[in-house]
Amino acid sequence: MVVAPPDLEAQLGALLGETTTEIDVPRKNRVFCNRNLRMDSIEMIGFDMDYTLALYHQEKLEQLSIELTLNKLIEKHGYPEAIRGLAYDPRWAIRGVMVDRRLGNVFKLDRHSHVGRCFHGFKELDHEKRKATYRNEKVNLSDDRWEWIDTLFGLPEAVMFTTMVDWADRQTGTVDYDKLFGDIRTAIDEAHRDDTLKSVIKADLPSYIVKDPLLGETLHKFRSSGKKLFLLTNSLYDYTTVVMSYLLDGERKAYPSWRNYFDIVIVGGAKPAFFNELRPFVQIDPQTFAPIPNGEIKHLSRDKVYQGGNVVAFEQMTGIKGEQVLYIGDHIYGDILRLRKQHMWRTAMVLQELEREISVSDRLEAQIKDLELLDRRHRNLESEIDYQTLRLKKMQRLLEEEATPAPLRARLEEERRVTRANVDSLRDRAKLMDTEVDSLESRVDRAYNSHWGSCLREGNENSRFGEQVNDYADLYTSRVSNFGPYSPLRYFRAPRRPMPHEV
Repeated sequence: MVVAPPDLEAQLGALLGETTTEIDVPRKNRVFCNRNLRMDSIEMIGFDMDYTLALYHQEKLEQLSIELTLNKLIEKHGYPEAIRGLAYDPRWAIRGVMVDRRLGNVFKLDRHSHVGRCFHGFKELDHEKRKATYRNEKVNLSDDRWEWIDTLFGLPEAVMFTTMVDWADRQTGTVDYDKLFGDIRTAIDEAHRDDTLKSVIKADLPSYIVKDPLLGETLHKFRSSGKKLFLLTNSLYDYTTVVMSYLLDGERKAYPSWRNYFDIVIVGGAKPAFFNELRPFVQIDPQTFAPIPNGEIKHLSRDKVYQGGNVVAFEQMTGIKGEQVLYIGDHIYGDILRLRKQHMWRTAMVLQELEREISVSDRLEAQIKDLELLDRRHRNLESEIDYQTLRLKKMQRLLEEEATPAPLRARLEEERRVTRANVDSLRDRAKLMDTEVDSLESRVDRAYNSHWGSCLREGNENSRFGEQVNDYADLYTSRVSNFGPYSPLRYFRAPRRPMPHEV
């Protein structure tokens, strides 16, 4: 990505002693651009909390979530104690997989919403079974039959569902997969709602939350450039203040409390309802966490905490709207998609798994280049087979015509024999190359995730998740502090994307 800063940005960078260019920043810590964005036109920057400002130790959090959900399933939903002894692997699922509640399958979609790899329990469906199940009718993703796992908080659902489908199929011939998934989701929701999960996290924050030492400096840099900052999270204040205090309190002398970084604090935002409903703002007492009954909120103050609210009232009260606002979140549906479809706020998405994805692709750079080269050679080979096969058909037609002279017929017979042998040889080479491509592609895929590959790719296509990041996130990066090395007035430019005919 080539970035040409405007004069104003260059002047600010010189004053601050900044010489950062894109190439100075390690690739895994860069901010990537899908749509041109001038940071000097952004007046207000908003942040989600969970998986945006607060990153989690994912495997540890999933183990906790699974353990608490199993307790709920056994104690409240009548499941047998035996399910506690099953092996739930937190590394099994990735963001972007889809659950088929009717058939008990979990699969991954490409950008055209075609089903790629698919598992029933731990058994992968072969191509023919997958094709027969999902390729004869359009997968209508708005149907209640499907559940898209599009947040890192949702990964335990996929892990538990797959593990328990595998177990349940071995117990009985008939399994109500829809009920099974519904029970898992209900139990997980209960663990979140009754504070079972968050009380454990609050009691041992270092074990579950990543403390980024560069976060406070990054927020300070935004504020120093004149931008207003706001927090908009679905978490309630009792959890928000504990987490944000752990992340930011005492990080900089100018900010004794985490709230000093933000001009507006909104908790319990109920996104995506914040963006598509007209819920009122309610002021919250930061000591008791209880609502303060003071009538309609007409102004959002820096020294107060609010709950609920809606984007229309927010823009009216701040006087800042549309493309003057950048919102940074982690949830395609709750944070990003609704904003891009219904409002004009600019968007940035935090993909915590991006650091690992980039590290893997950097490590496998040579193999990925070999795969691309093999793929090009394979396409050229198939084109040659098509051409030679067409020649064979033309020769066959000439041989079948009675008007073809005998000397020409003999020459055609010899040419057909040679061409057929050549086609057979090309096909043998293509089969060998198929095997080589499949083997190399499988090795590269397994390096990302042994079952699903990269969360952003499916075969030669973007995955559906990757395509939605591409479509709806103006910027994306692995953590908020990655903005730190960049000027707060930077002009992010999207790379030119050629169409297939231009390649």
